[in-house]
Amino acid sequence: MATSVPVTLPNGLTYEQPTGLFINNEFIPSSDGELIASINPSTEEVIAEVHAASIEDIDKAVISSRKAFKEVWKNYSIDGISRLLHKLADLFERDREILTSIEAADSGKPQISNASGDIDECVLQFRYYAGWADKRGGTVAEATSDKLGYIVHEPHGVCGQIIPWNYPLAMASWKIGPAIAAGNVIIIKLAENTPLSMLYVGKLIVEAGFPPGVINIVAGHGKIAGNAIATHPGIDKVAFTGSTLTGKSVMAAAAQTLKNVTLECGGKSPMIVFDDADIDQAVKWGHWGIMYNMGQNCSSTSRILIQDTIYDKFVDALVKYTKETYSVGDVYDATKHHGPVISKVQFDKILGYVESGKEQGATLAFGGKAPYEKGYFIEPTIFSDVTDEMKIWKEEIFGPVVCLSKFSTEEEALYRANDTTYGLGSAIFSADISRCLRVSRELDAGTVWINSSNDTSHRIPFGGFKMSGIGSELGQYGLDNYTLKKAIHVNIGSKL
Repeated sequence: MATSVPVTLPNGLTYEQPTGLFINNEFIPSSDGELIASINPSTEEVIAEVHAASIEDIDKAVISSRKAFKEVWKNYSIDGISRLLHKLADLFERDREILTSIEAADSGKPQISNASGDIDECVLQFRYYAGWADKRGGTVAEATSDKLGYIVHEPHGVCGQIIPWNYPLAMASWKIGPAIAAGNVIIIKLAENTPLSMLYVGKLIVEAGFPPGVINIVAGHGKIAGNAIATHPGIDKVAFTGSTLTGKSVMAAAAQTLKNVTLECGGKSPMIVFDDADIDQAVKWGHWGIMYNMGQNCSSTSRILIQDTIYDKFVDALVKYTKETYSVGDVYDATKHHGPVISKVQFDKILGYVESGKEQGATLAFGGKAPYEKGYFIEPTIFSDVTDEMKIWKEEIFGPVVCLSKFSTEEEALYRANDTTYGLGSAIFSADISRCLRVSRELDAGTVWINSSNDTSHRIPFGGFKMSGIGSELGQYGLDNYTLKKAIHVNIGSKL
C-alpha cells in the first residue's frame, strides 16, 4: 500500500506528501488499512488521505521507541542531541516554503501572516532547547565528610504526545524540543484534521540524523490511537494539548497506569481595559488577541471587560479597526490575514454561537456571517452588551468571536474575569503600573499580559490554572515535564 502521494497545492507548489505512519524512521501503512482524509478548509476538497494508526500500530511505535531508548538514546551524547535539534531547525528554515504552503492548505492558516510565524516559532524552540540539552544535570543537596547527597534529572523514557489541529507544527515543536533535550524518545499523535505538515517533517527527522525510533509520528483517531497512547503500559508519560473535555478523557485513561500527565486545555480568557488605558493600543491588541489564527487559540482574550466611562469609545474604535483590517480570503494571498476555520463541524458550531448571542440579546456590532459560498470562512465577529449569563460569554467558542461588556470598579472587573472554570490567559490595559501589578496578582490565570495580549515567548512558561490544564510548557519550566528527579545518597563515612 502506498505511503506517499504527489500533491499539487492551490498555490501551484507540487511535492511528495508522506501518508504512512512514521515509525522507526520509515513510512509504513496502517495495519488495518484505514485512512483519514485531510480536507482543505478553504476549498472543502480532499488534499490527501493518510494512514490512521490502530492499536496494533501504537504497539509497533512503542516497541520501536523502547528499543531506541534502551539501546541508543539513553546513552547518546548530549552534544549530539544538541546538534540534532540545531540541524532540525536548519531544515525547517530551508523548507519554509513547503512547510508553510502545506500548513496553509491543511489548516487554513494564511501562509505569510500566520503559517510563516509558526515556522519561526518552531526554529526558535528547537534552537532554544538545543541549548538546554547539556544543562539538564542536577544539583548537590548535601556534601559533608560523612555524606554526599545529590539529585540527577533523568528522562521518563517513552513520551506520548498528542497535539491539536490549531497549531500543528508549532505545538509539535513545543513538545519535541524539551522532550528530546531532556533525553526522552517520543511518539506524536497528530490531529485528524491536520496531519500533513508533521508527516512531511518525518522526512526532515531522517535527514537531520535522528536514530530510528527516537521520534515516531502517527496520524489517527483520538478514540483509538489517542486512547491507546494514554493507556499503553509501555508509554511512561503523556503530554496533551486540546480541549478540556478531551483532556479529562486523556487524564482518566492515563490514570490506569499512573502516567505522568501534562495537559494544556481550553480557555475563556478575559481582557480588562481600564479608563486610563491607551485605547488605540488596547483596540489593536484586543483585535490581535482574539482574531489571530481565526480565533482558534486556546488563550484568546475572547472576553473583553471595558470600564464604563470609555466603553462606547472602545466599542466604536474596535469595530472601526476591524473593518479597516477586514481581509478574509485566499490563504496564499499576502494581503489576506484571515483564513477559514478548520472544518465544517467547527464552522457550524461557531455560527451556532453567533445565533445564540443574537437570541440572548447581545448586540452584533460587526461580522457574524459566512462571506463565501465555498470554504469554512467566517467574518471577524464582535458582540457588544454581552452579559455574564449568556452562552457566548461562558463557553469557549474557539473562533473569531469576541464578547464586550462594561464594568464600573476594579473589584467588579476582577470578580467577573475570574468567574469561569478556565484559567489560561488574561490581559490588563492601564497606564497605572501599580494597578496592573495589583490586578495581575489577583487574576486566576497561568499567564497575565500587561498592555498586550497573546505575545508568548519560547523562554517564558505557558500553562493553565483550574480546568485549563496541568503543568507548564516552554522555557526552563517546560523541561520539568520531561524529567524525573532521582535522589542519590552516598554514605562516605557514617557507620551504624
